[in-house]
Amino acid sequence: MTNDHLVVSPAWLFAHLDDPQVVIVDCRFSLADPQLGRQQYQVSHIQGSYYLDLNEDLSSPVGEHGGRHPLPNPTDLGQKLAQIGVNYQKSLVIAYDDSRFAFASRLWWLLRYLGHERVAVLDGGFAAWQKAGYPVTNIIPQSQTTTFIPQVKIDKVVDIESVKNKKDLPDVVLVDSRESDRYRGEREPIDKIAGHIPGAVNYPWQEVTDSSGYLLSPAEQRRRWQKLETANEILVYCGSGVTACVNLLSLEIAGISQGKLYAGSWSDWISYM
Repeated sequence: MTNDHLVVSPAWLFAHLDDPQVVIVDCRFSLADPQLGRQQYQVSHIQGSYYLDLNEDLSSPVGEHGGRHPLPNPTDLGQKLAQIGVNYQKSLVIAYDDSRFAFASRLWWLLRYLGHERVAVLDGGFAAWQKAGYPVTNIIPQSQTTTFIPQVKIDKVVDIESVKNKKDLPDVVLVDSRESDRYRGEREPIDKIAGHIPGAVNYPWQEVTDSSGYLLSPAEQRRRWQKLETANEILVYCGSGVTACVNLLSLEIAGISQGKLYAGSWSDWISYM
């Protein structure tokens, strides 16, 4: 494993496919076609991996407020994790997708939010696994019976009131993780209102990886965040609290642990406008 156990290579995962302490989770998803990820999993996935769906498993139902992907109920998610063999604080979870960590990092963040630190993402995702010639299958593994009782870390998340109260403080930085043209309000393909939260700075989540989905080096991650490393709190958001988790992963790799997720993100913010 590399980067303080936050990221694993395909070679590392292949060598640990039969390790009973390792649980592999396929997080592939498409915002444009919500069924696509599950369909791809059913056709072909890493041997032994389970599937968790962004909408059905890693989010709660959408309400008037809370954004497009509200955080899941901790108890419900804990039960689902137990059913795929995740033993609280014992299993090592490896999450992967095919979207430059966009959805795998959501599971990575959620597990840490629930108090389970033993989680990493697969560098390069499913494409890197296939490129290396490692085994894939369409066999879906059986449900498991383990114990996962969440211990929620409430200090990892902020709501809209916290953002309003803190964002302009001198030792707090608010980070918008969306593409720069969305941040500037020049393009908005999803939400009803374009723009960004006043005072936010822009660090697009795609900058965490190269164009093939491989993580940039820890040194590059540190350089990326060097202007913010002395902040007391870094509040991170995106459109709905999903791709912001890629930036939170990047912060951790850079050795900066004061990042917090504004889970509702821009879609929650504009629901009050």
